[in-house]
Amino acid sequence: MAADSYTATECVVDVVLPCLDEAAALPSVLEALPDGFRPVVVDNGSRDGSPEIATAHGARVVHETRRGYGAAVHTGIEAASTDVVCVLDADGSLDPAELPRVVEPVRLGSADLVVGRRLPVSRDAWPWHGRAGNAVLAALLRHGGLPVHDIGPVRAFRRAELLDLGITDRGFGYPLELLVRAAAANWRVIELDVSYRRRAKGTTSKVSGSVRGTARAIRDMAAVWRRVGGDTKVTAGKRP
Repeated sequence: MAADSYTATECVVDVVLPCLDEAAALPSVLEALPDGFRPVVVDNGSRDGSPEIATAHGARVVHETRRGYGAAVHTGIEAASTDVVCVLDADGSLDPAELPRVVEPVRLGSADLVVGRRLPVSRDAWPWHGRAGNAVLAALLRHGGLPVHDIGPVRAFRRAELLDLGITDRGFGYPLELLVRAAAANWRVIELDVSYRRRAKGTTSKVSGSVRGTARAIRDMAAVWRRVGGDTKVTAGKRP
């Protein structure tokens, strides 16, 4: 774990890391977690030794045999035991040192959900097809009253409240359904800028790494939007 401790709070925060063949990234990601942030690596069928590497670096490992981003995230949240929980990609594209800043509004009670808005640190950090699909979906959410610009891969929330939202998507549509249902529940949603860099060498993105992966994610998110997207019209993201 990183040497710097989480001085903003004495509580422990579980960090859910959905994982599919991230062996090349896991050591640096896990070592960069600030003290007080406890990793829960959810292995989604890796064949590169990711579970063993995660265990060797002090992470708790749980297994989800159903393939899908949402399946891995949901299983991780269910397995978590802390009040406040974070979700973070395990591919090295995000800086774990930024988690305390993401968690703080939830811990203090000024937000129900904090999502990270990715700011690429280089041109090749976020391929054009990934940005384009993300921008369209974020625009739909803003039109519905939810002030976000990214369907972000890093977020913080209270575990029990998120499980009560009843999110059902188990694929790439999970983050979009979370935002839609959070809006419908009048959650206070805050978006914070987070740095976004190239994923670790030796890993491959399941979404932005290829046009095919992006198309699959858009397909899943479009299905979610058809099913629950209209709910964003009922709120501006603030609790009464």
